[in-house]
This record gives sequence, structure tokens and C-alpha cells, in this order.
Amino acid sequence: MSATIPSDPLLPTTLPTIIAPRGAGLAELALAVGGLAIGTGEFASMSILPLVAHDLGTSLPAMGHMISAYALGVVVGAPLITIFLARMPRRLMLVCLMLMFAAGNFLGALAPTPGLLIAARFVAGIPHGAYFGVAALVAAALVTADKRAQAVSRVMLGLTVANIVGVPLATWLGQVLGWRSAFVIVGVLGLLTAALVTVFLPHIAAGNASPRGELGVFRRLQVWLTLLMVAIGFGGLFALYTYVTPTLQQITHASPLAIAVLLGLMGVGMTVGNLAGGWLADRSRTATICGVLVWNAAALACFSWTSAHLWLAGLNLFLIGTGIAVVPAVQTRLMDVAGDAQTVAAALNHSAFNIANALGAWVGGLAIAGGLGLTSTGPVGAVLALGGIAVLAVSLALERRGVPAPTLATACK
Repeated sequence: MSATIPSDPLLPTTLPTIIAPRGAGLAELALAVGGLAIGTGEFASMSILPLVAHDLGTSLPAMGHMISAYALGVVVGAPLITIFLARMPRRLMLVCLMLMFAAGNFLGALAPTPGLLIAARFVAGIPHGAYFGVAALVAAALVTADKRAQAVSRVMLGLTVANIVGVPLATWLGQVLGWRSAFVIVGVLGLLTAALVTVFLPHIAAGNASPRGELGVFRRLQVWLTLLMVAIGFGGLFALYTYVTPTLQQITHASPLAIAVLLGLMGVGMTVGNLAGGWLADRSRTATICGVLVWNAAALACFSWTSAHLWLAGLNLFLIGTGIAVVPAVQTRLMDVAGDAQTVAAALNHSAFNIANALGAWVGGLAIAGGLGLTSTGPVGAVLALGGIAVLAVSLALERRGVPAPTLATACK
């Protein structure tokens, strides 16, 4: 059962576009559980990598391809799925995406060889970006326009909570019961999400969405600039995060327990930043994006000297984690500049984040290999964050000169 409000350009500022029969809060919770599942699967696979490599009798670098395969699945799957399934009702699409995600993880748990595991991780990555993109649009449609970013941040909360709860739990299970159990628990979370979405989300038609209409997103300069800003600006966080564990081991001289606590502090920072970012973005998206990128640059630059002191490093990692506050603002900006191609634009945001992951890791690795040391990843990340600000400045300048940034044309009617 669903209840919708007739389309009217004035209504979105005062009323939600979609009424969830059991309340927007439970609908957002169902979507957030999906974020918890995806976040746990993505990041826990990194922490159990040594266990996987040892069990399958291969090297750590070779088994690292399963991380790359997942990221490739995200980048490829986000636009393709949202284009080809553009006419599918949104609740059904979300359920199908989570079933595919669960299947990919169960296949990974059963994989007898490195090659099959890498293929399974690619399959698991395909629905990642499309799920978050559609979930963000649905969450935004469940509330009034002035609370869109906060709704998006609550859905993304599952992704940040995964770093505090899901990843440590899956890692512990992997160590105690074997790495395959970690993929099983993630698959179960995927099935749970599919059930919750079925129960708590209303039927949501695709409206006027079509594959041809969604392809129109690739003709919008502002969409490309926003995605480029994410790929460069957010790459700074990944330049540091990719090498944070060896930095804490070799520079901070932290024990394994201390490293777990410090990474937990970073996860708490991400959760705080995510919620604060939604609140700030509903007041000014542009100011939030610019302000958070400046904040990121400063916090990343400081890590080159705070990393030598245990508790200063912990505080700094917490502050770096709050930089996730940019996500709700960027997601809603993409809604604003995408016109009628809402679904693909929202999904492409997560492709851009995965490109940022690859770019940050690559640039950080170059700095380390070039003899600058592990502490150089912070300043290198700061430069990338400033690069994101430069792209944003170009985008805003073009807007002022007349390159349009259309307001939200809801894809969920």
C-alpha cells in the first residue's frame, strides 16, 4: 500500500512526495540496514585479506585483486543498473539489488579458488552504487525538501556504523570461524535488508524515468564537475586511510588493540560527521561542501606530525573521520543538477567515491614509494582536498555565468 501526493511544484517545499505507511523513520531504518550490510562487506573484506590469502594459498598482493574487483563492480554497476532498470518500481529495484548483493557474498563464501572469489566480489560490488543512489532518492522523497540532506545522511548512517560495529564483528568472526563466515554474515544482512525494504517501504513507481532519460545525465556539465570534485577532493581521505594501519604501526608504534581503538575513533568521527553534514547541507549545500573540504585539508595536513603521538593521532583521526560530512551535501547537489536523470546521477556519486578511493591510494603510494615516507599521505591528501575545492569553484563560476543547475525533479512519483 502506498500514498502519494499529486505532483505540484509548490508541494515539495511543504509536504513529502511519498508517504510511507509505517512512517518515514522505519523506512529510513530499512534503507540504513542496507548501508550497514554494504559497508561491512566492503571494509571487512580488507581486514580479512591476510586470512583469505593464506587459506587459498596465494600472495597478499594477488589476493588484493578482490578489493579492486569489488570497486570495479561499483563503478561499472552504478550507471548500468540504474539505466537498464530505470522503469522498475523503486521498492522492487532495491529488493533486487540487495538480493544480488547477498548472492555475491554467498558465492564468495563458497568460492574454492582465488579467481572465483574475485569474480564473486565483482558481482557483490555491482549493486553497491545503484542501491545507495536509489535509497538516497527514496529517502529524500519521504521528507520535505528542506530536510532532504538529513534524510540522506540517516540512510548513509548504516555505512558509517559499519566501521564501528559491522567491520569489527565480521573481522572477529573471520578470525574465529574462518574468513568465509564473514561473507556469510554480510549475505544474511543483505537478505534482512530485502525483507525490511519489502515491509517498510511503500510501492514507488518509477514515474517518468526511462533509460533514454537517464542517459541525459551524461550531457550535463554540472554533473560531471560535481563527480570530478568528489573523485579528487575525497581522494584525500583515501590517500591517508589506505596506509593508516602501517602508519600507526611504524610511526605511532601503536599496539594491535590501540590500532583498533584509533580506527574506531575514526569510525565515530565518520558517524558524527555524517549526521552533522546532513543538518548543515539542508542550510547551505555549497557552503557545506566548501567548508568540509577546507576542514579535510587542514585535518589531513596535521597528521604528518600528530601521527608520532598516540592520542594526538587518535584525535586527528576522529577529526579526519568527520570529513564524511561532505557526502549528504554532494548527494543532494547531484539531485539538484541532474534534472530528470536523478537515479543515474545519484548512483554515479558512489562510482566517483570509488574512483576517489583508487586515486587516493595511488597518489599516496607514489608519495611513499618516492621516499617521502608514510607521514606524507596526510599532506598529499590535503592537496587532493584543495583540488576538490578548485573544481567546485569552477562549477560555481559556470553556474553564475548561466550554466544551469536544475532543481530537484523527483524521480519517485
